Amino acid sequence: MFHPGELLAQQKAGYGEVRAAVYDAMPTQHREFFAGLNTFYLSAVDDAGFPVAMMLQGPPGLLHCVDGNLLEISLAAVSAAPLLPLLQRGVAVGGLGIDFSNRRRNRVNGVVAAVNEESISIRVVESFGNCPQYIQRRDLPAVNPWKAAVEVEPLTGLDADARYLIAATDTFFVASHASRQAGAGGVDISHRGGLPGFIELRQGKLHIPDYRGNRYMNTLGNLLLEPRCALLLLDFHQGAALHIQGRAEIDWQPVEEGLTERYWQVDIDRVTRLRQLFPPAGLKVEFADSSLTAGRQ
Repeated sequence: MFHPGELLAQQKAGYGEVRAAVYDAMPTQHREFFAGLNTFYLSAVDDAGFPVAMMLQGPPGLLHCVDGNLLEISLAAVSAAPLLPLLQRGVAVGGLGIDFSNRRRNRVNGVVAAVNEESISIRVVESFGNCPQYIQRRDLPAVNPWKAAVEVEPLTGLDADARYLIAATDTFFVASHASRQAGAGGVDISHRGGLPGFIELRQGKLHIPDYRGNRYMNTLGNLLLEPRCALLLLDFHQGAALHIQGRAEIDWQPVEEGLTERYWQVDIDRVTRLRQLFPPAGLKVEFADSSLTAGRQ
């Protein structure tokens, strides 16, 4: 169930035996959940060996579960997604569906089974749920009228706008992998949340607390084996995002005692700004209780 990196991360964290409800097919409740979403987060690995985190949006019908092992993404429904060319047949992927209105989330891991002009099919090999911790509640606008083309801007470094978004971020997604091959660690994408300011920029590196969670240690377990990762930081007010690729290092015994159990820092390699990625949302946000108390346990 867990690959060697995850088992090592669990050991370093001082956890005993960790049990997880991981299925080899999507149960009915997961299939029903995915079918009602208009947003889906995917991860894959680019030609340079870096994970990529992508956000796909469309009206309901974006996702269709043919059966427990086959998840289809409708390309007719997807708004422009510049990273879609990575999703070729045989590519290992990680997927995450999240409903910000009720803090529910479920994940899948698998491999691209087929690609055509109308859809991308993912052969699911793992399906599992995650707890609602650190998910800020938001009501996002419908995607149906959203026809804007995504603007992709590679950056040579972190400009003022990028630094502002990092400081203001309360939600991001992290893509990681232990191996490009499904079944050998595969590729994961997971959610991270906290109060604005929980991501810090220290000497040009991102400094991120790892709050208590489900103890699976999927992300940190991957990073122990392969430090390359990608972060997708969302700007809900502007409908934009910052995509950061870099190499992570984990501090298992931080000196900031009492604040968090561990930190990880990311040495930045590449930064891309994505504008008009999704319809802008309002400023109203309800922070999760776990975010409000994070680091004080």
